[in-house]
Amino acid sequence: MKNILLIGGSYGIGLAIAKELQYDNKIYIASRTKEEIGDMHVTHIPFDATTDTLDTSLLPAVLDGLVYCPGSINLRPFKGLKIDAFENDLQINFLNLVKVLQTVLPNLTASNQSSVVLFSTVAATMGMPFHTSVSASKGAIEGFAKALAAEYAPKIRVNVIAPSLTDTPLANKFLNSEEKKEKSAARNPLKKVGTSEDVAQMASFLLSEKSNWISGQIFHVDGGMSTLLVNG
Repeated sequence: MKNILLIGGSYGIGLAIAKELQYDNKIYIASRTKEEIGDMHVTHIPFDATTDTLDTSLLPAVLDGLVYCPGSINLRPFKGLKIDAFENDLQINFLNLVKVLQTVLPNLTASNQSSVVLFSTVAATMGMPFHTSVSASKGAIEGFAKALAAEYAPKIRVNVIAPSLTDTPLANKFLNSEEKKEKSAARNPLKKVGTSEDVAQMASFLLSEKSNWISGQIFHVDGGMSTLLVNG
């Protein structure tokens, strides 16, 4: 049974990952809230990635997997963005991730082979208007992940999932009506909006032994948006 730590796993994609893994692994969720966790088979650790340093005494000495879920979707025209917006997105999406990873690195290296799963966005690959800030911070994750995977191979595997717009609480303002969902689905080659479960299944695979020869990769779980041009 693996020890898996989810940072920010109390809702959305993180919660879906916990539900996927809870019966075959020992799951630790470090998050600000726990209402949605209910009576799941997980251990909750109060933690705010924006302000706190993770207390490793609450974790097992060996971590076999880490998933970092906190993120932002800050879509605004570039001309109206202040430098603070770029700094905030970089802090939430990337710098806080670095802090967490450095904190639990001894736990990850104590495993025979641990797996780290991070999140980017399809917009880091595709040029999308109004995505300058979030694309910059998520692009940093992709470059970082490849370098980290190279540095810690074969001890730690590091992979990134880059979804297109997914129906989660974080994306609610973009998908809070049937009309918005239909328009978003129409822009996707597979004509659907992704779900938390779609992304969680990929994360579950990357945390498992089935992916033990995969590292340093960016997986576009995006309905084909990053690679397909489909008419109609």
